[in-house]
Amino acid sequence: MNFRGIFPRFRFPASLLLACAMLAFMSAALIEFHVLGLARRTFVFYDIDSGDVAVEERMLRHSTSRERDITRYVDEALLGPVSPDSLPLFPRGTRLHSLLYRDGVVYANFSEDAILPPQEGGEVFHNFETIRSGIRRNFPSVEEVRFFIDGRAAFSADFRR
Repeated sequence: MNFRGIFPRFRFPASLLLACAMLAFMSAALIEFHVLGLARRTFVFYDIDSGDVAVEERMLRHSTSRERDITRYVDEALLGPVSPDSLPLFPRGTRLHSLLYRDGVVYANFSEDAILPPQEGGEVFHNFETIRSGIRRNFPSVEEVRFFIDGRAAFSADFRR
């Protein structure tokens, strides 16, 4: 770029201009994160025909509570995929009754619909493993995830560290 026409009296080194541009982009990203309060989260679903992994990215509201952020993530996963070519992880009526995050462990209590396989196949254990890995991937401070269905432990031995 020829900046001499714009700023005839000043000479700017290219490295200074590059550093200023990078600083402006970083500042804009930080302002967007703090003002809008959005965080990018990834969700894994599976293709209807092939069963291949289909990753979706969504922007979710970020809060000061990690427990609230994880709850939003799980609620969003329960809504299912955006793509009509992907299978939901849980049946349509599945709800998250409660979620606690204590000392690196997430305790998630689902409605009884969670034990039913979702439409068009899918395995219940595999879907719980998918949401468990999604929680751990999106929230690195989570060390362990324990699932409950209507207050009863589900897959308790399978998901231990």
